[in-house]
Amino acid sequence: MAQRDYDSEIKQLQATMSTIEKVLDLDSMRAEIADLGVQVAAPDLWDDQANAQKVTGRLSALQGEVERFTSLSDRIEDVETLVELGNEEGDADSLAEAEAELDRIAKSVEALEVRTLLNGEYDAREAIVTIRSGAGGVDAADFAEMLMRMYTRWAERNKYGVEVFDVSYAEEAGIKSAEFAVHAPYAYGTLSVEAGTHRLVRISPFDNQGRRQTSFAAVEVVPQLEQTDEIEIDENDIRTDVFRSGGPGGQSVNTTDSAVRLTHIPTGIVVSCQNEKSQLQNKASAMVVLKAKLLAKKKAEEAALKKDLKGDVAASWGDQMRSYVLNPYQMVKDLRTEFESGNPQSVLDGEIDGFLEAGIRWRRGAEAS
Repeated sequence: MAQRDYDSEIKQLQATMSTIEKVLDLDSMRAEIADLGVQVAAPDLWDDQANAQKVTGRLSALQGEVERFTSLSDRIEDVETLVELGNEEGDADSLAEAEAELDRIAKSVEALEVRTLLNGEYDAREAIVTIRSGAGGVDAADFAEMLMRMYTRWAERNKYGVEVFDVSYAEEAGIKSAEFAVHAPYAYGTLSVEAGTHRLVRISPFDNQGRRQTSFAAVEVVPQLEQTDEIEIDENDIRTDVFRSGGPGGQSVNTTDSAVRLTHIPTGIVVSCQNEKSQLQNKASAMVVLKAKLLAKKKAEEAALKKDLKGDVAASWGDQMRSYVLNPYQMVKDLRTEFESGNPQSVLDGEIDGFLEAGIRWRRGAEAS
């Protein structure tokens, strides 16, 4: 068997990292981190809590991105040293350790390289994710909650901030819908490949006869707006309803009508927010989501492609993009990319990077064809 060329592999990894650094513009990230650090140190930062959360969340996300890159660069330097020592001393154990680490590093570099494919108009934005239960009754509501947990766990693993705007709980179990933001650079570009119908097959825990049940949930992802985006809404086009916030089982979260529901009459788009104690704060948050959805609709119409920014899905048979099968076998499979995992529990615990990477590559291939 031919001897492995460690030096060549390491040089290739270093060259790839150099390209990634230029594409991601790490220097700009570091400059922004320095600027945000000054803002965080300001004594009056928390006078405006909404802005403070935005600033600290952005700082944390950028620091995580830079740390991810520098940590990987350090690992490549360390394995290069390990190979040199192994060769100099004829240490087979060191070379075996270096070989295993090189394989792990190569996978991590490949994952980071996927980020360079995110160059769409809104890919660098933060994301607003909406999950709705579909066909399948209480199992669908439970599945919708499982998906929300999956995405929030994924965000936690990556140290990304999550801001929940609204959760509508189902009567028996699970949720009817949920809306939340993922505060991280490129969150939209990364998560947009998750838009579509997700399908769950399992023995229903809600069926006393233990029958297998198929249920569906829809995921929609839109980009967070920035101040430079031009989306104007006529106040006369919005109907505002206020109601009392509620939690699981209808339990009251507070005793005032602070939750807000906005209906954009011309389009029929409805958004709700109940995560803040103040009605004014909830209305402001709901307006952020409404504007993001209107921007997605506007861009989709301009491109004449409804699915470009927002998944046009019915959450039912025939249009699913991923299947989560827990019975009679264990598998999660993306029907577009053919990427699959034999460990559904780890996927539902937030280990979805493989699916995201495959989806991003698949989308790039579809755009190029």
